[in-house]
Amino acid sequence: MRVRRTLAAAVRGLGLAPAVELGSVTLFVLAVVSLALIVVGVGVLTTPVVLFWARRYAQLRRVWGYDLAGVRIPAAYRPFPAGLGHGPVSQARRCAVLLRDPATWRELLWLPVDASAGLALVLLPPSLVGYGVGFVLLPVLEGLTGIGGYVLGLGSLPAEHPWLLFTLPVLGAGFLLLARYANPALIRAHFLLAAVFLTPPRAELAERVARLTETRHDAVDASAAELRRIERDLHDGAQARLVAMGMSLGTIEALVEKDPAQAKELLARARQSSAEALTELRDLVRGIHPPVLAERGLGDAVRALALRMEIPVEAAVALPGRLAAPVESAAYFAVSEVLTNAAKHSGADRIAVGLRHADGRLRITVSDNGRGFATTGPPPGGGTGLRGIERRLGTFDGTLAVSSPAGGPTLVTMEIPCA
Repeated sequence: MRVRRTLAAAVRGLGLAPAVELGSVTLFVLAVVSLALIVVGVGVLTTPVVLFWARRYAQLRRVWGYDLAGVRIPAAYRPFPAGLGHGPVSQARRCAVLLRDPATWRELLWLPVDASAGLALVLLPPSLVGYGVGFVLLPVLEGLTGIGGYVLGLGSLPAEHPWLLFTLPVLGAGFLLLARYANPALIRAHFLLAAVFLTPPRAELAERVARLTETRHDAVDASAAELRRIERDLHDGAQARLVAMGMSLGTIEALVEKDPAQAKELLARARQSSAEALTELRDLVRGIHPPVLAERGLGDAVRALALRMEIPVEAAVALPGRLAAPVESAAYFAVSEVLTNAAKHSGADRIAVGLRHADGRLRITVSDNGRGFATTGPPPGGGTGLRGIERRLGTFDGTLAVSSPAGGPTLVTMEIPCA
């Protein structure tokens, strides 16, 4: 078992070495050049791209650290403000956000350390195994081929360095013994070195925990409110109709022989009440979790939602596949709430919805040509609808931004981090 772990660590080190050297050196050089070009303006456009690559590289190394050595390296990146586009101005804003993020500078400081000390740590396991096996087998190689010394650059061992034929195998055995105990620890030390630089300080982690605690309370409150809404809808809607229908059936039973005509009329009303109760139950189920969302995903569910709106809604969906069910549910009801608000209050005659997934985030935009004045602020200036959406998205560390000047148009942008 230990021999297997030793060899596995050597193979992992051999695989990590080119990735570490190529990735860390290349990204560090690109970052330095790009930051230097900021003074002439070009770096404002290139720096966000390079820093995004560095961030993705650091995230990949976090995954490797946990998968290969069981080392958890937490991340705490500052979120980008919602509504950023892809023009030069947006790139400049994105560059400013990245340069103000302490995580960016931790990664830039880590890259040269990783390319030097980190590379040495991953090269040691395969080197110990390789040199150990080579030195142990050196007398055999020399005896069979006579070129063992020439492979090491020492000439003919029997003639020039005969004592190496005895000392190198002993040294090789020492290397193998050291590798047996040190190889897994060296791979782990490599990722622990990365953790020293990439782990955010306690203050940032505390802020993150506080944010998650707040969103958890919001999620609990939202769940309780949703349960109360379902109970109220059942009590005031379908339950009331079913009770009325039961009373009508009792009356029909008493009248069926005395007054068949009136019993027939009451029976028709009872049938209508049952149909209305069934419709209300279907609407209630759709409000809990729409069947189209469960069966066909967020994109088709939003398209179906757009078709049911009285105002023409154009839906543009560019999703590579299904998202996690909780994310799809939160995004669907957020879109539904925004569309409902727009239909009721905006005075718009046209709405557009866009969904796409990029850079590890689900991005949703809802725009209308209404009168504007939408806000997430507290009443009376803002409504509770958008603030409720903001709390719903906050459960998933999502963000909501509203641009709604007087006279319109209104643009609501929602982002949810997700795979």
